[in-house]
Amino acid sequence: MIKTDILIIGAGPTGLFTVFEAGLLKLKCHLIDALPQPGGQCSEIYPKKPIYDIPAYPEILAGDLVERLLEQIKPFNAGYTLGERAETLEKQEDGSFIVTTNKGTKHHAPVVVIAGGLGSFEPRKPQLENLERYEDNGVSYIIKDPEVYRDKKVVIAGGGDSALDWAIYLADVASEVSLVHRRNEFRGALDSVEKARELAQLGKIKLYTKAEVKELHGNKELQAVVIKSTEPDKEPTYLEVDHFIPLFGLSPKLGPLGNWGLEIEKNAIKVNNAKDYQTNIPGVFAIGDVNTYEGKLKLILSGFHEAAVMCQYAYQIINPDKRFVMKYTTVGGVEGFDGTKKEAKKEVVQSIL
Repeated sequence: MIKTDILIIGAGPTGLFTVFEAGLLKLKCHLIDALPQPGGQCSEIYPKKPIYDIPAYPEILAGDLVERLLEQIKPFNAGYTLGERAETLEKQEDGSFIVTTNKGTKHHAPVVVIAGGLGSFEPRKPQLENLERYEDNGVSYIIKDPEVYRDKKVVIAGGGDSALDWAIYLADVASEVSLVHRRNEFRGALDSVEKARELAQLGKIKLYTKAEVKELHGNKELQAVVIKSTEPDKEPTYLEVDHFIPLFGLSPKLGPLGNWGLEIEKNAIKVNNAKDYQTNIPGVFAIGDVNTYEGKLKLILSGFHEAAVMCQYAYQIINPDKRFVMKYTTVGGVEGFDGTKKEAKKEVVQSIL
């Protein structure tokens, strides 16, 4: 049985920052995540994509943001159960909780914080014969390491930001990039659309609009795709390829969390945002993209704010007989559980008398 003060379900940016805010209050944290490494979507889905709305960082790669957060929370010795999914929640007589994972690992804590982003994700897959046959053999739904596509022939399908951004990025990596979209109009940022069309004019991207990938061919691995126009008078295009990447988005699912008796609204967990981001189950909080309330903004920085507020109320649950006096880090510094301490140097004022 793993015991901790705060059990955090989800090791994305919001979950990681919770460790820092809890550490300032001398509260220990343990995180559960179904992914094999911390970072959530930032590590698993788009580690090389830039983020522009993190305070003090005009631009930072998602993977680098995770590294900075891990460095920030290192003094607080958080525990991790990775590669396992939180499956069941059982409330105990004393008000604490036992959370068991799909692999049977049990965790005991007086406070549970759900910071699972948008929940678990499943890619939206195109309806293609033999698609599963080529999964991990030429067909991928996310791009983790762009170097995999170095000097390869790549076909990307989709009309949103991800499809556009990766087509632009891989134009300087792959030997050939083809972007296929069933419409003439794209749904991405205007700058990205203009950049993709510019690269198409320069011959660095092959652009197929009003078209769809309709067939996959190959023996054990993908070797070719057939692109068919939605206009009836055009002949199909046969392309030799090494990789096909359909980027039609991801479908978020709460998974087992949806069976915990939480109040759900539009596939998100309702919380009391007027006070502490607590759910309808006392002692269970939800922060970050997984929660919902009037005026909710699904931004990483919103999750950071919610984590800070939530930890103040979690402290009261864990230490009902203690009164916590908040001190700014500029005054009290940061004292880690590993014995380290960061604090501003004290100025020495000498009397002139």
